[in-house]
Amino acid sequence: MPHSSPPVIGIIGGSGLYQIDGLQDVSWRKVSSPYGEPSDELCFGTLEGTQVVFLPRHGRGHRISPSDLNFRANIDALKRAGVTDVLSVSAVGSLREDLPPGTFVVVDQFIDRTFARTKSFFGTGCVAHVSMAKPVCSRLGDALMSSCQGLDISAKRGGTYLVMEGPQFSSLAESELYRSWGCSVIGMTNMPEAKLAREAELCYATVAMVTDFDCWHPGHDAVTVDQVVSVLMANAGKARALVKSVVPLLAKHAGPCHQGCQTALDHALMTAPEVRDPAVLQKLDAVAGRVLKR
Repeated sequence: MPHSSPPVIGIIGGSGLYQIDGLQDVSWRKVSSPYGEPSDELCFGTLEGTQVVFLPRHGRGHRISPSDLNFRANIDALKRAGVTDVLSVSAVGSLREDLPPGTFVVVDQFIDRTFARTKSFFGTGCVAHVSMAKPVCSRLGDALMSSCQGLDISAKRGGTYLVMEGPQFSSLAESELYRSWGCSVIGMTNMPEAKLAREAELCYATVAMVTDFDCWHPGHDAVTVDQVVSVLMANAGKARALVKSVVPLLAKHAGPCHQGCQTALDHALMTAPEVRDPAVLQKLDAVAGRVLKR
Protein backbone atom coordinates (compact mmCIF):
# COMPACT_ATOMS: atom_id res chain seq x y z
CA MET A 1 0.00 0.00 0.00
CA PRO A 2 1.16 3.62 -0.49
CA HIS A 3 2.74 5.35 2.48
CA SER A 4 0.30 6.66 5.09
CA SER A 5 2.81 7.35 7.88
CA PRO A 6 4.52 10.76 8.19
CA PRO A 7 7.00 11.44 5.40
CA VAL A 8 10.72 11.02 5.92
CA ILE A 9 12.71 13.55 3.90
CA GLY A 10 15.96 12.44 2.30
CA ILE A 11 18.45 15.11 1.24
CA ILE A 12 21.23 14.26 -1.19
CA GLY A 13 23.73 17.09 -0.95
CA GLY A 14 25.95 17.91 -3.89
CA SER A 15 28.99 20.15 -4.22
CA GLY A 16 29.08 22.66 -1.36
CA LEU A 17 26.22 21.25 0.72
CA TYR A 18 27.67 19.09 3.49
CA GLN A 19 25.40 19.95 6.39
CA ILE A 20 21.83 20.92 7.22
CA ASP A 21 21.10 23.94 9.41
CA GLY A 22 18.78 23.41 12.36
CA LEU A 23 19.02 19.61 12.37
CA GLN A 24 18.50 18.17 15.85
CA ASP A 25 19.09 14.75 17.44
CA VAL A 26 21.87 14.21 14.91
CA SER A 27 23.55 10.85 14.48
CA TRP A 28 25.70 9.54 11.65
CA ARG A 29 25.02 5.86 11.01
CA LYS A 30 26.30 3.31 8.54
CA VAL A 31 23.53 1.78 6.46
CA SER A 32 24.57 -1.39 4.64
CA SER A 33 23.36 -2.10 1.13
CA PRO A 34 23.55 -5.29 -0.95
CA TYR A 35 24.71 -3.06 -3.81
CA GLY A 36 27.94 -2.06 -2.04
CA GLU A 37 29.00 0.96 -0.04
CA PRO A 38 27.03 4.23 -0.16
CA SER A 39 29.00 7.45 -0.54
CA ASP A 40 29.14 7.92 3.23
CA GLU A 41 27.33 7.21 6.44
CA LEU A 42 23.82 8.65 6.57
CA CYS A 43 23.07 11.59 8.86
CA PHE A 44 19.81 11.07 10.75
CA GLY A 45 18.04 13.88 12.58
CA THR A 46 14.87 15.91 12.95
CA LEU A 47 14.01 19.33 11.58
CA GLU A 48 11.04 20.97 13.30
CA GLY A 49 9.85 17.51 14.29
CA THR A 50 10.18 15.96 10.84
CA GLN A 51 12.54 13.06 10.25
CA VAL A 52 15.36 13.93 7.88
CA VAL A 53 18.10 11.71 6.44
CA PHE A 54 21.06 13.45 4.81
CA LEU A 55 23.58 11.85 2.45
CA PRO A 56 26.59 13.79 1.13
CA ARG A 57 26.60 12.57 -2.48
CA HIS A 58 30.37 12.72 -2.94
CA GLY A 59 31.16 11.77 0.66
CA ARG A 60 32.33 14.19 3.32
CA GLY A 61 35.30 16.08 1.93
CA HIS A 62 34.14 15.44 -1.66
CA ARG A 63 36.09 12.19 -2.09
CA ILE A 64 34.16 10.52 -4.91
CA SER A 65 34.05 11.49 -8.60
CA PRO A 66 30.64 11.59 -10.32
CA SER A 67 31.43 8.55 -12.49
CA ASP A 68 32.52 6.54 -9.44
CA LEU A 69 29.43 7.20 -7.30
CA ASN A 70 27.59 4.05 -6.21
CA PHE A 71 24.15 5.39 -7.13
CA ARG A 72 22.39 2.10 -6.43
CA ALA A 73 23.83 1.82 -2.93
CA ASN A 74 22.94 5.46 -2.19
CA ILE A 75 19.28 5.11 -3.18
CA ASP A 76 18.93 1.65 -1.65
CA ALA A 77 20.37 2.91 1.64
CA LEU A 78 17.94 5.86 1.72
CA LYS A 79 15.04 3.48 1.08
CA ARG A 80 16.25 1.19 3.89
CA ALA A 81 16.44 4.22 6.16
CA GLY A 82 12.70 4.81 5.67
CA VAL A 83 12.98 7.80 3.32
CA THR A 84 9.86 8.58 1.29
CA ASP A 85 10.79 11.88 -0.41
CA VAL A 86 14.21 12.70 -1.89
CA LEU A 87 15.47 16.24 -2.51
CA SER A 88 18.56 16.34 -4.69
CA VAL A 89 20.75 19.44 -4.39
CA SER A 90 23.22 19.74 -7.26
CA ALA A 91 25.72 22.24 -8.65
CA VAL A 92 25.34 22.80 -12.40
CA GLY A 93 26.48 24.92 -15.31
CA SER A 94 24.03 27.10 -17.21
CA LEU A 95 23.17 26.58 -20.87
CA ARG A 96 20.98 29.69 -21.07
CA GLU A 97 21.71 33.40 -20.87
CA ASP A 98 18.66 33.96 -18.64
CA LEU A 99 19.97 31.49 -16.01
CA PRO A 100 23.04 33.30 -14.67
CA PRO A 101 25.27 32.09 -11.81
CA GLY A 102 23.41 32.09 -8.51
CA THR A 103 20.10 31.02 -10.06
CA PHE A 104 18.32 27.95 -8.71
CA VAL A 105 16.48 25.82 -11.27
CA VAL A 106 13.77 23.43 -10.09
CA VAL A 107 14.06 21.15 -13.10
CA ASP A 108 11.28 18.92 -14.41
CA GLN A 109 13.10 16.91 -17.09
CA PHE A 110 16.41 15.14 -17.68
CA ILE A 111 18.41 13.97 -20.66
CA ASP A 112 20.76 11.16 -19.67
CA ARG A 113 24.04 11.21 -21.59
CA THR A 114 25.99 9.10 -19.08
CA PHE A 115 27.44 5.81 -20.28
CA ALA A 116 29.69 4.32 -17.57
CA ARG A 117 27.14 3.76 -14.79
CA THR A 118 24.86 0.96 -13.70
CA LYS A 119 21.40 2.43 -14.19
CA SER A 120 18.90 -0.04 -12.75
CA PHE A 121 18.27 -2.28 -9.77
CA PHE A 122 16.66 -4.73 -12.18
CA GLY A 123 18.13 -6.96 -14.86
CA THR A 124 18.66 -10.61 -15.70
CA GLY A 125 16.71 -12.64 -13.15
CA CYS A 126 14.10 -9.95 -12.56
CA VAL A 127 13.31 -7.54 -15.37
CA ALA A 128 11.30 -4.35 -14.80
CA HIS A 129 10.52 -1.21 -16.79
CA VAL A 130 9.37 1.96 -15.00
CA SER A 131 8.07 5.12 -16.63
CA MET A 132 10.41 8.11 -16.66
CA ALA A 133 8.08 10.36 -18.67
CA LYS A 134 7.75 12.67 -15.67
CA PRO A 135 10.94 12.01 -13.68
CA VAL A 136 10.35 14.70 -11.04
CA CYS A 137 7.59 14.61 -8.44
CA SER A 138 5.64 17.81 -9.07
CA ARG A 139 4.57 18.06 -5.42
CA LEU A 140 8.20 18.26 -4.32
CA GLY A 141 9.03 20.65 -7.16
CA ASP A 142 6.17 22.95 -6.21
CA ALA A 143 7.29 22.98 -2.57
CA LEU A 144 10.86 23.82 -3.55
CA MET A 145 9.69 26.69 -5.73
CA SER A 146 7.40 28.03 -3.02
CA SER A 147 10.27 28.02 -0.53
CA CYS A 148 12.60 29.74 -3.02
CA GLN A 149 10.03 32.51 -3.49
CA GLY A 150 9.57 32.86 0.26
CA LEU A 151 13.34 33.23 0.74
CA ASP A 152 13.70 35.61 -2.21
CA ILE A 153 16.04 33.17 -3.96
CA SER A 154 16.29 33.76 -7.71
CA ALA A 155 14.68 30.60 -9.05
CA LYS A 156 13.19 29.18 -12.24
CA ARG A 157 10.45 26.53 -12.25
CA GLY A 158 10.95 23.95 -14.96
CA GLY A 159 13.77 23.15 -17.33
CA THR A 160 15.82 20.25 -18.64
CA TYR A 161 18.98 19.04 -16.87
CA LEU A 162 21.48 17.44 -19.26
CA VAL A 163 23.46 14.84 -17.32
CA MET A 164 26.88 14.21 -18.84
CA GLU A 165 29.38 11.54 -17.83
CA GLY A 166 32.35 13.66 -16.80
CA PRO A 167 34.53 14.08 -14.88
CA GLN A 168 35.79 16.44 -17.60
CA PHE A 169 33.56 19.35 -18.56
CA SER A 170 31.94 19.43 -22.00
CA SER A 171 33.58 20.53 -25.24
CA LEU A 172 32.31 23.65 -26.98
CA ALA A 173 30.67 21.48 -29.67
CA GLU A 174 28.87 19.43 -27.00
CA SER A 175 27.77 22.56 -25.16
CA GLU A 176 26.32 24.04 -28.34
CA LEU A 177 24.60 20.72 -29.15
CA TYR A 178 22.90 20.61 -25.76
CA ARG A 179 21.77 24.21 -26.17
CA SER A 180 20.24 23.31 -29.55
CA TRP A 181 18.26 20.59 -27.76
CA GLY A 182 16.71 23.20 -25.48
CA CYS A 183 18.50 22.10 -22.32
CA SER A 184 18.68 24.54 -19.42
CA VAL A 185 21.53 23.30 -17.22
CA ILE A 186 24.30 20.72 -17.33
CA GLY A 187 25.72 18.56 -14.56
CA MET A 188 27.13 15.11 -13.81
CA THR A 189 25.18 13.59 -10.96
CA ASN A 190 21.40 13.35 -11.33
CA MET A 191 21.43 10.29 -13.57
CA PRO A 192 21.00 7.47 -12.89
CA GLU A 193 20.03 8.85 -9.48
CA ALA A 194 16.55 9.93 -10.63
CA LYS A 195 15.95 6.64 -12.46
CA LEU A 196 16.88 4.60 -9.40
CA ALA A 197 14.71 6.77 -7.14
CA ARG A 198 11.76 6.02 -9.42
CA GLU A 199 12.51 2.29 -9.32
CA ALA A 200 12.65 2.52 -5.52
CA GLU A 201 9.23 4.23 -5.54
CA LEU A 202 10.59 7.39 -3.96
CA CYS A 203 9.28 10.86 -4.72
CA TYR A 204 12.24 12.78 -6.18
CA ALA A 205 12.99 16.37 -7.12
CA THR A 206 16.09 18.38 -7.95
CA VAL A 207 17.14 21.91 -7.22
CA ALA A 208 19.99 22.68 -9.62
CA MET A 209 22.21 25.51 -8.42
CA VAL A 210 23.97 27.40 -11.22
CA THR A 211 27.64 28.07 -10.44
CA ASP A 212 28.73 29.37 -13.85
CA PHE A 213 27.92 29.43 -17.55
CA ASP A 214 28.98 26.37 -19.52
CA CYS A 215 31.70 26.84 -22.14
CA TRP A 216 29.27 28.06 -24.87
CA HIS A 217 29.15 31.47 -23.19
CA PRO A 218 31.48 34.19 -24.55
CA GLY A 219 32.51 35.15 -21.02
CA HIS A 220 33.20 31.60 -19.88
CA ASP A 221 36.98 31.73 -20.34
CA ALA A 222 37.21 34.83 -18.15
CA VAL A 223 35.67 33.03 -15.17
CA THR A 224 38.21 32.17 -12.47
CA VAL A 225 38.14 29.26 -10.05
CA ASP A 226 37.83 31.75 -7.20
CA GLN A 227 34.68 33.20 -8.78
CA VAL A 228 33.12 29.75 -9.20
CA VAL A 229 33.96 28.78 -5.61
CA SER A 230 32.51 32.08 -4.37
CA VAL A 231 29.20 31.38 -6.16
CA LEU A 232 29.28 27.76 -4.96
CA MET A 233 29.59 28.86 -1.34
CA ALA A 234 26.84 31.48 -1.69
CA ASN A 235 24.60 28.86 -3.31
CA ALA A 236 25.33 26.42 -0.49
CA GLY A 237 24.20 28.98 2.07
CA LYS A 238 20.98 29.54 0.15
CA ALA A 239 20.52 25.77 -0.24
CA ARG A 240 20.75 25.26 3.52
CA ALA A 241 18.10 27.92 4.05
CA LEU A 242 15.97 26.30 1.35
CA VAL A 243 16.15 22.86 2.97
CA LYS A 244 15.24 24.35 6.35
CA SER A 245 12.22 26.06 4.75
CA VAL A 246 10.95 23.26 2.52
CA VAL A 247 11.05 20.33 4.97
CA PRO A 248 8.13 21.65 7.08
CA LEU A 249 6.11 22.14 3.87
CA LEU A 250 6.71 18.54 2.81
CA ALA A 251 5.89 17.32 6.33
CA LYS A 252 2.30 18.46 5.85
CA HIS A 253 1.69 15.91 3.11
CA ALA A 254 -0.31 12.82 3.99
CA GLY A 255 -1.51 9.92 1.89
CA PRO A 256 -0.28 8.58 -1.43
CA CYS A 257 1.67 10.53 -4.04
CA HIS A 258 -0.82 12.02 -6.52
CA GLN A 259 1.68 11.45 -9.34
CA GLY A 260 2.06 7.75 -8.51
CA CYS A 261 5.76 7.81 -7.58
CA GLN A 262 5.12 5.45 -4.66
CA THR A 263 3.38 2.89 -6.91
CA ALA A 264 5.82 3.05 -9.84
CA LEU A 265 6.42 -0.71 -9.76
CA ASP A 266 2.76 -1.74 -9.86
CA HIS A 267 2.90 -2.72 -13.53
CA ALA A 268 6.67 -2.70 -14.09
CA LEU A 269 7.76 -6.26 -13.34
CA MET A 270 8.03 -8.34 -16.51
CA THR A 271 9.65 -11.58 -15.32
CA ALA A 272 7.21 -14.35 -14.40
CA PRO A 273 7.30 -15.13 -10.65
CA GLU A 274 8.32 -18.74 -11.15
CA VAL A 275 11.52 -17.86 -13.02
CA ARG A 276 12.70 -14.90 -10.95
CA ASP A 277 16.22 -15.36 -9.59
CA PRO A 278 16.08 -15.71 -5.76
CA ALA A 279 19.51 -14.07 -5.41
CA VAL A 280 18.34 -11.01 -7.34
CA LEU A 281 15.10 -10.85 -5.35
CA GLN A 282 17.02 -10.92 -2.08
CA LYS A 283 18.91 -7.78 -3.06
CA LEU A 284 15.63 -6.11 -4.10
CA ASP A 285 14.00 -6.56 -0.68
CA ALA A 286 14.02 -2.84 0.17
CA VAL A 287 13.57 -1.38 -3.31
CA ALA A 288 10.81 -3.68 -4.55
CA GLY A 289 9.65 -5.61 -1.52
CA ARG A 290 6.19 -4.04 -1.70
CA VAL A 291 5.41 -5.68 -5.05
CA LEU A 292 7.53 -8.81 -4.71
CA LYS A 293 5.59 -9.91 -1.62
CA ARG A 294 2.22 -9.73 -3.32
